[in-house]
Amino acid sequence: MKNASLLLLAGALSVAADCSAAEDLTLAKLSPATRQVLETRCALCHGIEGESASAIYPRLAAQHPDYLVKQLGDFRDGRRKSETMNEMAKDLSDETIRELAAWFSTRPPAVRRILDADLAAVGRYVFLKGNPYSGVAACATCHGEKGHGTQLLPRLAGQHPNYLVTQLKDFGKRERTNDNAVMHSIASKLTELEMHAVAVYLGGQQ
Repeated sequence: MKNASLLLLAGALSVAADCSAAEDLTLAKLSPATRQVLETRCALCHGIEGESASAIYPRLAAQHPDYLVKQLGDFRDGRRKSETMNEMAKDLSDETIRELAAWFSTRPPAVRRILDADLAAVGRYVFLKGNPYSGVAACATCHGEKGHGTQLLPRLAGQHPNYLVTQLKDFGKRERTNDNAVMHSIASKLTELEMHAVAVYLGGQQ
């Protein structure tokens, strides 16, 4: 029992240290190579803080670091196809990818206002309960009730609705070239209304 308590205490201290390090991450602490990539490439579309102003680019603030590492690696190695991102990521080192992921994961997400409450209500229902009549599983089953995801699954809360709709359509048509196995079976069953409703709902979550 004593050893188990010590292990739990050590684990808690480790987590606390990691959180403290994440909160203290500043531009000055990034390597020169990573900072240059951030300022001359990432910032063009996603902003320094990961809060992209355009709906065609995803918000990266508060996204899970392991998920970002995987996606950047997939872009670099061609597993996820995007002419722009394949070019941007083609020469990134593993260290730079990890630092970029750590940077964006520690940026605070902005609060977004829902403009269509009725549509968002439909989206909330589908997100939390799915659609048993068409066989659509609840999104919350994998992404969590608040849409915060996991280290392996993306945070969806606060994401640009238009970006989410685009990704759902790409999954449905199998035009998204990575992470397609599970998402195709779900997205291909969603109606246009359901896609937009879920996206609007998630865009207003914190």
